[in-house]
Amino acid sequence: MTLNPASPPEAPERAVTGPGTPTPEANPAIPGRARRRIPPRAWVAVGFLALVVLGAAVGPLLLPYSATATDLPNRLLPPGARLSDGGVALLGTDQLGRDLLAQILAGSRVSVIVGLATVLIGGFAGLVLGLLAGYFGGWIDTLISRLGDAQLAFPSVLLAILIAGVLGPSMTNIIIALAVTRWVIFARVVRASALTVQGLEYVESARVVGAGHLRILVRYILPSCWAPLLVAGTAQIGLAMVAEASLSFLGLGVPVTQASWGATISDGRDYLSSAWWISTLPGVALALVVVAVGLVSDAYRDHTDPRAAL
Repeated sequence: MTLNPASPPEAPERAVTGPGTPTPEANPAIPGRARRRIPPRAWVAVGFLALVVLGAAVGPLLLPYSATATDLPNRLLPPGARLSDGGVALLGTDQLGRDLLAQILAGSRVSVIVGLATVLIGGFAGLVLGLLAGYFGGWIDTLISRLGDAQLAFPSVLLAILIAGVLGPSMTNIIIALAVTRWVIFARVVRASALTVQGLEYVESARVVGAGHLRILVRYILPSCWAPLLVAGTAQIGLAMVAEASLSFLGLGVPVTQASWGATISDGRDYLSSAWWISTLPGVALALVVVAVGLVSDAYRDHTDPRAAL
């Protein structure tokens, strides 16, 4: 069989990909695929965060000392000092004789709860609004985008201080205040993903066969938004912990009956020269947690980004 030299060569058939179509980046059986391995520092960060969560869950229950009970005869003891009852203050005591290790463990519980709840609530609101803006466009996109721009023009810390000051000090109010300041970030991430996907061929095919808006959003648009949304959510957990500590430092966080890293750091400001451990140790714990969350977020982003293998 001979080919007509005047006829153009046949174009290769273009594969139509969809959410369930395997790609070279997603199929480990395809030769030449660059395998992306999670770096050791990410595993160290995951292990450290697991210890923090475990300590927040069961640490205050196992420790014999209370995070809020005062003991004036044992005030301002350095780390490793022996208490009057024969016990040992592993991380020292504060100006009221409260055990610093108990305060750090109890404060980690507050930070973990606030960080996770803020991301879940703010992420859900941003997911819904971002999907609506990216898929429908038009006046819906304009309204949501201008609302987000107006909120971003106002510093998020000041907005959180305003909301927390109006609602009063409590863990629930802190979560609400921080979630209100975080939804815009998630909405923009989801909107960008939805805009990228909603014009692809498999989405147009779903419209042609009569699929409703809800089915298209859930079945075809939403799967493409999970990866960037999880990356943004992981990074925002650490930022929410810092924001909670900042509000507690200013006296607008959790009530005084609850231990918080920010409140403990604030209590030790007047004793930096004589009892440095009161402010330093909770600050170091907060910094390590934020760094570990950042490392996990970067590793997850690199692992899920196909361009990282190029």
